[in-house]
Amino acid sequence: MSIASKLPKITTTALLVATGAWSSVALADWTGKGEGGLVLSRGNTDSTSLNAKIDAAEDLGEWKYVMGAAGLYGKNSEFVTAERLEARFEIDRKLSDRLYLFTAAHAQKDLFEGFDYQATVSAGVGYKIIDDDATKLSGALGVGYRRLRQQELVVAPDGQVTDRINLEATGGGVVTAGLNFEHKATASTKLVDKFLVESGSSNTAVGNDFGVQVSMSERLALSVGYAIRYNTDPAPGTKKLDQLTTANVVYTIK
Repeated sequence: MSIASKLPKITTTALLVATGAWSSVALADWTGKGEGGLVLSRGNTDSTSLNAKIDAAEDLGEWKYVMGAAGLYGKNSEFVTAERLEARFEIDRKLSDRLYLFTAAHAQKDLFEGFDYQATVSAGVGYKIIDDDATKLSGALGVGYRRLRQQELVVAPDGQVTDRINLEATGGGVVTAGLNFEHKATASTKLVDKFLVESGSSNTAVGNDFGVQVSMSERLALSVGYAIRYNTDPAPGTKKLDQLTTANVVYTIK
């Protein structure tokens, strides 16, 4: 059974919002990037797999729309070892050159992380700490509501997941915090980092994606990245930390 057929309504809605919004890129003045490549995964899964990501934004002055989607799939010679979908959508309202308000939705589904799903809606305030041609650093702090359901994995001796037992779904308030960083180290080399934490009574989820991009042309670049996903309270039998090392080809959308 595919991931899509298992998604709860709140996760499916978030994914559809991001997918539908992304379909308007061809009709609007969006900028961003799409990338994909080889992944070496170490953590709840140990495998060689593929990943793809899309990030895009449209700046209309007082309003800004930001969206993204990511997918991960891995399989060894006998069975699937990694399968993840993630989507996010954000609307920003500019208050000054540096200060803005935001509302956001974020959902993820990972068949090997110990959660059937995690989905969050939030709102808060953001601030551009550094905003010049070479370096951009912004931070955001908000509050929201998260719905999640842990999933107990039944694992065979060879490492194959043979069954997934859904536990009771829970929901509650969360505090969210994030940092976005970009720095042009040279004319062709850029450092990027995205950090997000969602903390509530049932779990604190932390994600960080760091990458180094080297341009090959105006639109194409090579990227090496390192990402972590950390959950303080995963289901029994799963690890708290997942790590991904990636080597991707990046296409810039202008």
